[in-house]
Amino acid sequence: MKRMTSIALFALVGSITIGIASAQELAVKADVPFDFTVANKLVPAGTYTISAESYGVIRIQNGDRHVVVLTTTTHDANESKANKLVFTKIGDQYFLREVLCSSAAMNMSVPASKAEKRAREQEASLENSSQVFLALK
Repeated sequence: MKRMTSIALFALVGSITIGIASAQELAVKADVPFDFTVANKLVPAGTYTISAESYGVIRIQNGDRHVVVLTTTTHDANESKANKLVFTKIGDQYFLREVLCSSAAMNMSVPASKAEKRAREQEASLENSSQVFLALK
């Protein structure tokens, strides 16, 4: 009976946008239409599940593409009513900066990676950076 409940729960979590993946873990999903960098790793566009792994660490996972990235975070004072990911765009590169999702208790900032700092230095003279907001499901 417990196994059937677990299977049913797994199917249900896959169909909702914000839910409990286990008794202690909240997760959100996002369709990211572009490649982006997080924790010095370039990851492809796709559907990602973002969950709090432990205090100050999140997991960003795409099962279809076999991508799992762990990154440190800090609490973000930005309280957002809309659930969203915030990316910094520098040139043609996107860098994950914030996960703002009050309903999943994830209002977090992602520290700038070495790749982002390098891109920022290269683009500094062009002043071509901007922020991109992407809604969470």
